[in-house]
Amino acid sequence: MTEAASLALFPPGGTADVASPAAYLSRDLRARGQLMTQYHGTAHNSLPNYLAQVSGQGPNPQTQGDCQVYSDFVAAGTVAPDQAVGTGCVYPSSVKTVADQLQAKGLTWKGYMEDMGTPCRHPAVGAPDDTQKAKPNDQYATRHNPFVYFHSIIDSPACAANDVPLDRLTTDLASIATTPNLSYLTPNLCDDGHDAPCANGEPGGLVSADAWLGTWVPRILNSPAFKQDGLLIVTFDEADNQSPDSAAACCGEGPGPNTPAPGGYGMGGGRIGAVVVSPFVTPGSWNNTPYNHYGLLRTIENAFGLAPLGYASTVSGFGSDVWSAR
Repeated sequence: MTEAASLALFPPGGTADVASPAAYLSRDLRARGQLMTQYHGTAHNSLPNYLAQVSGQGPNPQTQGDCQVYSDFVAAGTVAPDQAVGTGCVYPSSVKTVADQLQAKGLTWKGYMEDMGTPCRHPAVGAPDDTQKAKPNDQYATRHNPFVYFHSIIDSPACAANDVPLDRLTTDLASIATTPNLSYLTPNLCDDGHDAPCANGEPGGLVSADAWLGTWVPRILNSPAFKQDGLLIVTFDEADNQSPDSAAACCGEGPGPNTPAPGGYGMGGGRIGAVVVSPFVTPGSWNNTPYNHYGLLRTIENAFGLAPLGYASTVSGFGSDVWSAR
């Protein structure tokens, strides 16, 4: 799974934009898989969308603000569906993620983070997050690395082993045995389309994001594990706040117990679109079924026989509308 932080590439009608600066994503990759025109984010700003993808937790005021201070989540209890009540950033070890679930079942996972440098990189608990703004030689963003917001991961040796710099992916893809069951890729603040221009002078925006996809996605699609039974999902974290449907929700999701509305914009993170590529997906197909980040988590959990976490238990995972080539 790759993740970018930027605008949706797909206009309201779901028609490909032939003039898009993201030619690889909007044309070449789309032709290899299925365009999900009604795929939605779940909150604003970036961070709560990443957390939703791996834990099913709803937003709170700190995560909505992208956790400028890397503070502990102060919990006051739990309400259905498995939502920690409180506010803060780093969830207690009682709040589990799909990574915890995979590890408990003897399966493998890795997060591959561009520009991270040191594995499991994050601020000290209680300290300001100094990765909120890109630097010319360091464009890593902690807020785009969901695994480091859970004590169940950062307090374990598994974090340094599994939350690693992106450049390790090439070696891991060389064989089925070394490819994790779940791989989660996040570009840096230039290559994810977030900045334009970038701190290092590159163009950024969709130009840099598309170039990144054109470099890394073919390596994934050509890997032995993907060819055997792989699934690649390319999506974004949230819609642009200036777009007409930036606060749209798709699947009955609410803001959760900790905040009145995700980011103050409405009930969701807006329509962002996604492209799904797999031997089990019909190339060049379209899908107008509504899905969101909680449904993505449910899909991953369904694939590995895991119980749904948090709001993933309230939505459907990808169905026969996606797996049309099975």
